[in-house]
Amino acid sequence: MTLLTNSSKLFSRSLVATSLVFCAFSFDVNATSPAHPSGMNQNMLTAQMYSSNNYVSNNETKMYPRPESGQEQHILTLPKLDNEADYMVEIEIGQTQMVDCNKRGLIGELKQLSVEGWGYNYYQVDKIVDGPSTMMACFDQAKTEKFLKINADLLLKYDSRLPKVFYLPENSELRYRIWKVDSDYGYSTHANK
Repeated sequence: MTLLTNSSKLFSRSLVATSLVFCAFSFDVNATSPAHPSGMNQNMLTAQMYSSNNYVSNNETKMYPRPESGQEQHILTLPKLDNEADYMVEIEIGQTQMVDCNKRGLIGELKQLSVEGWGYNYYQVDKIVDGPSTMMACFDQAKTEKFLKINADLLLKYDSRLPKVFYLPENSELRYRIWKVDSDYGYSTHANK
């Protein structure tokens, strides 16, 4: 009887471990923009950009600081969805440059700040500079245009109540994509039951 019980425990532990490994690799997330709530094939987000020269204040963003000289304000507005907990917004900040065969990166510090008196968060990068690069000889290879990002990954909860506001140096770019969860939660159980 003891042999059968130990064998059963070993089998159940193996089954639980296999299930956990399977669950860990079987979740499904898409990084494509989901269909617009209107059903039309269009991007979900609305993006606006203002410099200190063309800044326009509006009701949704009047509490955020005006962009300073040499800075651009990027505003992402998200439409309301019924199931916003199933979505995330991925943000990358960088510049498009002509590059050769070497791997290159940019350096910039992404800071999360708060609007004084309001408590609303916004993000700011004061300066972006060239970062590390490999030093391979790229004989007779033409340069190509490529987006280089700073090493600051940002994944935000989808929340349509407030715009996402960023302040970046001029000639910087903000790119984004929507992540949507397409699977249900898996469950873990205790192996020693």
